Amino acid sequence: MTLGLTLESLSLGYARDPVLSELDLAVRPGEVLVVVGASGSGKSTLLRALAGLLRPYGGRIVADGEEIVATSQDRAMVFQDDALLPWRTVLGNVELPLRIRKLPRRERRTAARAWIARVGLAGHEDRLPRELSGGMRQRVQLARALAGAPRAVLMDEPFGALDAQTRAEMQALLLDVLEDTRATVIFVTHDVDEALLLADRVVVLGRGGVRAVTDVPGPRDPGADRAGLRAQILKEL
Repeated sequence: MTLGLTLESLSLGYARDPVLSELDLAVRPGEVLVVVGASGSGKSTLLRALAGLLRPYGGRIVADGEEIVATSQDRAMVFQDDALLPWRTVLGNVELPLRIRKLPRRERRTAARAWIARVGLAGHEDRLPRELSGGMRQRVQLARALAGAPRAVLMDEPFGALDAQTRAEMQALLLDVLEDTRATVIFVTHDVDEALLLADRVVVLGRGGVRAVTDVPGPRDPGADRAGLRAQILKEL
């Protein structure tokens, strides 16, 4: 089951120096909501609050009727720096959320191997993160995030450090795997073209709040002409 999230008069930062103030926004279950904004606009801060890593000083975030006050297995984070445990193999990293859920060893091994294959890394199960390229590490991080069957995935510029070809491959992979999982996704990026490729809706942050919310019509095709939407979002930025 996907997760719906509601931000109610949300204020983040400090009362005398707010990053975001009185923000109201509803994240629809199962949608890909992409958040863009200038540096310092609060994109990553918002994601940390949605993850339960940062308490708001005003307002609240509600997930299916319950206020978020801490982290949860229902909400998985994917970071720009892959955040893999360097002493664990690919298999060990992907197994981690399943160990936390206390799945039996055989069951979690089977599930982890299936996800490793799903992201195109079959045969690399015994490698350590230092033995992988940046794109491969991000594939491992994506597999780890989804292996625990979260209802929402929070992604903080996960492809920002990758070269253009690898970035395009990861975007295509993400869209492919989400067709199966249907988790709710909140994806932060500074790249408007990436936002328009991935999003059902694009939220533009600025001046302490939401400047615009734009629906992005399908299909998700890298060759689609979205020049008008791109110009509109760039204007809001």
